[in-house]
Amino acid sequence: MTTGTSNFESLTIAFYNIENLFDIYDDKRTNDNDFLPTSDKRWTQKRYDRKIYKLGAVISKIGFNVTGQPPAIIGLAEVENKKVIQDLLESEDLKEYHYKYVHFDSNDERGIDVALLYNDDLFKVLSSEIFTVLLEDDDGNRDFTRDILLVSGSLNGEDIHVVVNHWPSRREGEKESAPKRFESAKKANEVLVKLHDNHSDPKVIVMGDFNDNPNDESVKFLTNEQSLFNPMETLFSYEEGSLNHKFKWNLFDQIMITTNFFETKKDACKFDEAHIFGDKFLTQYNGKFEGHPYRTYVGKKYKGGFSDHFPVFIILKW
Repeated sequence: MTTGTSNFESLTIAFYNIENLFDIYDDKRTNDNDFLPTSDKRWTQKRYDRKIYKLGAVISKIGFNVTGQPPAIIGLAEVENKKVIQDLLESEDLKEYHYKYVHFDSNDERGIDVALLYNDDLFKVLSSEIFTVLLEDDDGNRDFTRDILLVSGSLNGEDIHVVVNHWPSRREGEKESAPKRFESAKKANEVLVKLHDNHSDPKVIVMGDFNDNPNDESVKFLTNEQSLFNPMETLFSYEEGSLNHKFKWNLFDQIMITTNFFETKKDACKFDEAHIFGDKFLTQYNGKFEGHPYRTYVGKKYKGGFSDHFPVFIILKW
């Protein structure tokens, strides 16, 4: 088995919806017209460079005060292409670490995908594949959304499988869009069933922006079907979440694990703790939105912040 080259007592596993990380160039295959220098949002090279720098600074700090290093693995949502990921990994605060990435272009209509960043000293990728969620609109036409990404590898010498999700949004209404998220939950369940068919007692980390909370039907279906432990259930409250919409906190960003992360075998990684990374520098400092995530845009108005989501993370220990 391929093993990592370094050993640590604890490592961070994170997920971060980075709010529309588009480059400034027009992709004729997708609807990226909002993020061009000529658009109403005036998405310029200067603004792009600023966002890249800010996101790199955030990622470098996730879990750092616990483990003394940036995350070993980070799932991302809302990346446009490989170029923006490469630019992110070459940013000031990340370039010294040996990050690599896994990314596939999906057929999402806006051209945003999920991706997985990983420290190549700690996690050795053995395989990766995508799973397409088949949806239809009200007229029976194909409705394209993000694929589910599965990456299998060796984390600090132990086989781990990471499933990265970004389920359909609530833009058309929470109830109206709920069936689409349930279809995504069923597809994610299929991925885990396949893993259990092909591996003996696999250790699986399921992460993503589910656009539903831990207590919503789609997420509960997945956790119940696969007996997953969702530490985000206890973090979710009226006063805390990973995003805020109309002054209501939601915890759409979650990391779930199979229960074998609680086993006490020697040299096996174990779940230790879970957190929302909502440090003050990531928030609006004042005004009526004080404490909310400091966003890049509010509608078409440029704010120059990080993202409309906070990252979430778990700590694994040995």
